[in-house]
Amino acid sequence: MKKHCFTLDLINDSALIKDYKEHHKKVWPQIESSIKSAGITSLEIYLVENRLFMIMEVNDNFSFEKKKQMDLENPKVQEWEQLMWTYQQAMPSAKKGEKWMLLEKIYDLA
Repeated sequence: MKKHCFTLDLINDSALIKDYKEHHKKVWPQIESSIKSAGITSLEIYLVENRLFMIMEVNDNFSFEKKKQMDLENPKVQEWEQLMWTYQQAMPSAKKGEKWMLLEKIYDLA
C-alpha cells in the first residue's frame, strides 16, 4: 500500500468554500466508483482556510497514468472536475491545467 499527499487551493471566498464542502458531503456515486476502480483504497481531503490537503492510499495496481486516462474517458468525471474548478484555483507554481499538486514527503517518524 502506497500513500500520496496532494495540495490545492480553493478560491478564497467563504460562500464558495461552503458550497465546495457541501458537494463533498454528497460526492456523486459515479465519482466514488471511478476512484475505487482506479486502485485508490482510501482518500481523505482536509481543509485549512482555503488550502486543501488530500491523502490518498493506493493498491499495487494503481498508476497515475491509468487514473488520468480513465478520468479522460469518463464523462461523469469530466463533469465533476469542471464543477470543482468553479471552486478551485491552481497553486501559484502549477503548470497549465494542473490541479492537485503532489507533495514531497520530507519526514517520517517511523
